[in-house]
Amino acid sequence: MPKNKKPDSPWAPATERGLQRQVKRDAVLATAAQLFNERGFHATSLDDIAARLNVSKPTLYYYVKNKDEILIECVRNGLQMMTEGIEETRKAGGKAIDQLIACIRIYTRIVTLDFGMCVIRISDDEMPAQNRTELRRLKSGIDMAFRRIITDGITEGSFRPCDPKMAAFAVAGALGWIGRWYESGGEYSPDQIATQYTELLLTGILQPPGAPPI
Repeated sequence: MPKNKKPDSPWAPATERGLQRQVKRDAVLATAAQLFNERGFHATSLDDIAARLNVSKPTLYYYVKNKDEILIECVRNGLQMMTEGIEETRKAGGKAIDQLIACIRIYTRIVTLDFGMCVIRISDDEMPAQNRTELRRLKSGIDMAFRRIITDGITEGSFRPCDPKMAAFAVAGALGWIGRWYESGGEYSPDQIATQYTELLLTGILQPPGAPPI
C-alpha cells in the first residue's frame, strides 16, 4: 500500500448510509400500510411486516420503535399527501370551481393509495393519545381548505349559497368513503372514480326539470 494512501473502508459514507436507511424505513412503512389496510391494525403484527419484507423482526427495530410509531407515520404520510396536494391546487389559482374539481381528483387518487387508505380506515381511537392532537390538526387543515374553496365559489357565484362547513363535510365524507371500498384492479380506476364523483358532487342525481327521460 502506498505510504500516504488511506485504506478503503468497508462502510459506505455516512450520507449514503443515511439514504439507504431512509429507503429501507420507507419500505417498512409502505409494507405496513398495505397490511394494515388488508387485515386491520390490530390484526397485523410486526412479525407479519417482517415476513412480507423477508427480514427478521429484530431488523425492524433499526428503522422503527414499535407498531404504534409505524401507524402514526403511515397516517401522517397520508394526511401530508392530502394537505400538500390541496395546497398546490390553491397556489395554482383559478376559479373556485376549477380548484374544487382538481381537489376532488387529488383526494380521490390519494385515498386509493395505501397511505391514504390508512387515513380513512384507521380511526383516531386506534392512535396513541399523545399523537391524536397533531393528526386531528392535519385533518382540520384539510377540512378548512375545502371550506375556503367552497366559500370562494359562493362569492364568485359558481356555487349556490350554502353552509360551507356542511358542504365541506359532505364532499370530504363522500371522497373519504372511497378509501373503504376501493380495490386495486377493480371495476373502476381512480381516474374513472374521480370523474364520476366530480359529476355527482357538482350536479347531484336529480334530472333537471324538462330533461327527456333516458
